[in-house]
Amino acid sequence: MKIDILGIQAFVAIADEGSFQAAAGALNVTQTAITQRLRKLEEFLGVALVERTTRSVALTTIGRDFVPRARRLLVELADSLLEIRETGKAERGDVSIACVPTAGVQFLPRIMKAYSAKHPHNRIKILDHSSSAVANAVLHREVEFGIGMAGAHAPELQSVPLIEDEYVLICHEAHPLAQRKRIAWRQLEPHPLIFAGHASENRPLLDLALGAAAANLKPFYEVQRSSTAVGLVAECVAAAVVPRLALQKGAYPTLRIVELTEPKVSRTLVLMTRKTARLSPAAQALYDLIEAQASVATASRRR
Repeated sequence: MKIDILGIQAFVAIADEGSFQAAAGALNVTQTAITQRLRKLEEFLGVALVERTTRSVALTTIGRDFVPRARRLLVELADSLLEIRETGKAERGDVSIACVPTAGVQFLPRIMKAYSAKHPHNRIKILDHSSSAVANAVLHREVEFGIGMAGAHAPELQSVPLIEDEYVLICHEAHPLAQRKRIAWRQLEPHPLIFAGHASENRPLLDLALGAAAANLKPFYEVQRSSTAVGLVAECVAAAVVPRLALQKGAYPTLRIVELTEPKVSRTLVLMTRKTARLSPAAQALYDLIEAQASVATASRRR
């Protein structure tokens, strides 16, 4: 059915203003245009909505019944168009993203704070997943984009490098290594460690980078999530090897971070999208902000 919006506007204006002349003024059109629009609407509906004489205008019974519905239709249409227009300007919209859990500890929060200040009406859903699950969520359109680890992914996906996240040793202030600023991997051999488990996507990266040296380490505890390792370290269970982003600044004042060297090992976090995706304006605004903040963070680390 073809909706005659102009005819409905004319009808509501006549009902509100009480005359064709006043309705024409309210809509900023000629009286002839108002008459033609109403006639066209009545012909389409097959009923008379307005009784008009040379001296007066009155609504028919059907016309009186139609007025509230016509007004409601115009209001709902105006609201819908405004919502779409605001969404197009990234002023309103829901955004769904996925990220590896460590990105949500200290990298994303300040970005979300800045985004929310600029777009207070936008709602954001964050799925914290392993990197492979992030890729799958992006691939299957569960989210608009994701933050995961660089590596081999489905050919339908593309990635943009964000930041380098180095692996560090974290230990309680009472640990024998707590006063060190940096330490070589081989010097960890005498110490019990909390290490990434084989199901963790950090593990193959560490094994590849360390080579034979990895076999000499003592992973007394294996965990799948770095947040679990941080909790164990806080209770003096052992020292742990985790990505630097896993430890939120100031959250654990009794923990110490020790740089790991010989070799330095890091992972690259990337923004993932589908190659054919067109992000919603709200999502694009967040994507651009994340990319910009990552560039700032990288530049400050190089100074």
